[in-house]
This record gives sequence, structure tokens and C-alpha cells, in this order.
Amino acid sequence: MTVKPAGFEQPVHSPELFEPDRTNPNIAKATELRDIFAGDAIERDQAGGRPEEQIRLLKESGLVNLLIPEEFGGIGERYSTAMQIVREFAKVDGSLGHLFGYHFSPLQNAMNSGPDAHARDLLRRSAAGSWFWGNTSNSFSKSLFGRRERDGVVLNGSRPFASGSHVADYLLVAWEDEETNARSIAYISPTREGITVANDWDGIGQRQTGSGRVFYKDVKIHADEIVPERPRDPIALLAPLQQQSVLLNVFIGSAQGALIAARDYSVTKSRPWIFSGVERHQDDPWIKRQYGELWIKVQAATALADRALTAVDAVYEKGQDLTDADRGTAAIAVASANVLAGRVALEVTSEIFEVMGARSAVRPYGLDRFWRNVRIHTLHNPAEYKTRNVGSWFLTGDYPEPGIFQ
Repeated sequence: MTVKPAGFEQPVHSPELFEPDRTNPNIAKATELRDIFAGDAIERDQAGGRPEEQIRLLKESGLVNLLIPEEFGGIGERYSTAMQIVREFAKVDGSLGHLFGYHFSPLQNAMNSGPDAHARDLLRRSAAGSWFWGNTSNSFSKSLFGRRERDGVVLNGSRPFASGSHVADYLLVAWEDEETNARSIAYISPTREGITVANDWDGIGQRQTGSGRVFYKDVKIHADEIVPERPRDPIALLAPLQQQSVLLNVFIGSAQGALIAARDYSVTKSRPWIFSGVERHQDDPWIKRQYGELWIKVQAATALADRALTAVDAVYEKGQDLTDADRGTAAIAVASANVLAGRVALEVTSEIFEVMGARSAVRPYGLDRFWRNVRIHTLHNPAEYKTRNVGSWFLTGDYPEPGIFQ
């Protein structure tokens, strides 16, 4: 028997626990979906595979068009709203938070390109079709190469960590030129001849993200599909901040969700330790102190994450007027919040077992999924290097050199 995830049927007199601003209709809609996703989150985490029904609901809700400007048929919301929704989904399902956040990477890339005529057409088609996006653009793996031809490029090879590819209507693909090693990108359908989505992700966490491999065998990319290379102006260098913000808010949502679920379990199921001298588990001074510390840590990480979102909203609002200093300030805010959020999320998702007790650590409750999701996510962007960037800026005033993760 699988137990429904705890935390959203809170006991009487429960304090407000990280509840979002439901006056925003898009966030209100997302919280309704969050509660639906909670219903089978444990089963889906343990099974892995494709969250097809959940993606269908997301598309029907219209939230996949959240950041597309209204002029192209989208909702035109602020970036921070999307990341707040990432948190809500990650409270119950880190995979869906991850997928929803990364879905916007290709769209943001298209919007930051001017957008040119090709990007405008792509945004309109995406909005009209409620497309869900995936990517095959992993920057570390030099395993997909393009051979130039007169009317385009032919791709051969593969890309790992292709999050969302298994449920995508459209893909962002990146490759290296087989002669010059120059990197290029395009937007294509995953049904194109020669593309095989392996759906072979088998990590300990983020089980439904489809972050496995996609193979390319003589895949034709037409010349007019290749995104023109842009100068390295500040607006073109916002993609790393977008990706880092997704990681950051998956951490925050996971920590919040784990703490809510643990509190619910402790109040309704935990038994006092035999030497505690209390009749109710929640009356044990040790338990009170431990929960107090966890609550304070998550509150602090959430506040820093909110500040980072405000900074990212500000740089997106500047558009083509964005300066290097504006971009650098936002990068420091995101890096700082990311470091604390990852650290706190790892602590909370592990330490909740100490205050819930031995009976909580069984598979039917699925409470281990919070730690597994956070642990595997933090490994993709070590906090050490973000911390050094922040320290270097603090000492010298120099912003991080824009790159893949900063």
C-alpha cells in the first residue's frame, strides 16, 4: 500500500507553511495542479519513466505559455512567477519542478534573440500549440557533431542529460562543428527522422525528468533553422541565470515540501522516545528545537531566493538596455541564493528522519525522494565554485565571467 504524501492535509491550528500568493491566478492554478500531482508523486518517483498525464495537465492549464509575451499569444508573466511555480511543484515532485523550469530555457533563449523573425514565428507556434519543450544541449559533452552541407548541417552522435526530451513537443539542440568545434543551436521536432530519445535516465533522484540520452543519426538541420550567432551582449548571456534559478527553486521547493511533510508526520504519526518523559512526540524539547532550527534555515534560504528572483526580474525588464554590471549583480544574487538553498535543502531533507523516527524511513511513505532529488541536483553544479565567485566579487568587485554556470 502506498501512502498519500503528507503535508497538504494539515492538522487543525496549523500555521501557514510557505503558502504562495494565490491572488495571482497563475499561481493559484499551479497550486491546484500541485495538489493533483501530490496524489501519485510517490508511485511515479519509484516507477520513473514519463509523467505524461502531468504534462498533459500542464499544457491544458496554459501554464506552459506563462512567459511567452502576449504579442505572441502567451500570458506574458514575470520570470519570478514561473520560478515560484517551480517551487510549488517541487514541494511534492522535484521532477515536475525541474521539467517545468527547464521548459522555459529554449523559450527564453528565443525571446532574448531580439527576437528575430524566426524566433517570433517559433514563439507564436509554441503558444498556439501549447508546446512543452525539452533540450539536448548539454555543454560538457562533446558528443554531437555537425557536418556542414550547402543547405544546412547533418548531425551525428548523442547528447546526455537531455531533460524533458522524453515528453517534449519541441527540442533545443546544440552541437559542435566537426571541423572547427564551433557551437551552434537550433529548434527542431523530436519526431524528425534519425532522432531517437532513449529515455534511459536511471539516477537516484529526479526520476521522471528524462535526463538520459538522445541519439542523432544523419539528422538534417536546415540552414534557416540554425540560430544566428549573437554578440556576447549582456542580454544574450542570461541563459545561465535562468538555468541556475531553476536549480535554486527546485532546492527551495524540495526543502519546504520535506519540512511540511515531516511536520505532518511528526504531529500525526510519530511516537515519543521512551526516555523523553513526554506523552506526545511534539512535546519533546529536542523535537521542538530541531524543528525550530529547520524552519529558520528554510525561511532564510527562501528569503535569499526571493531576493535573487527580484534581481532576475529586474535584468529581464531592462531588455536591450541591460549592462554588464546589471547582469553581474544578478549573477551574484543567484549564486549566493543557490549556495544556501542547496546546503539547506540537503540538511533538511536528511535531518527530517531524525525527528520523525524509524517508522518514517520506509518506502511506502516515499519521504526519501526529497533527499534523493536534492542530492542528485546539487551534483550538477558544485556549490564550491559558486561560493568562490561570490567571494572573489566581495574582495575585488569583479563579477563572474559569464559562462555555462555563472
